Amino acid sequence: MPQLDTSTWSTTIMTMLPTLYLIMQLKLLNMNHYQPPLAKNPNLQAHNIRWRPKWTKTYLPHSQPQQF
Repeated sequence: MPQLDTSTWSTTIMTMLPTLYLIMQLKLLNMNHYQPPLAKNPNLQAHNIRWRPKWTKTYLPHSQPQQF
């Protein structure tokens, strides 16, 4: 049975590691990362929403019927 030549394995592995590192860095560089929303200035918001200035009554959920 012939012997397996392992003389080039170290060169292959040592070349592969930086290559994989660079590939992963390039993939991460091109990813879209989460960006927090921009802070809104409350003075610039539109106040033409109809329901805000109106009073609306909030009803509680019905309880069990009262027994006299």
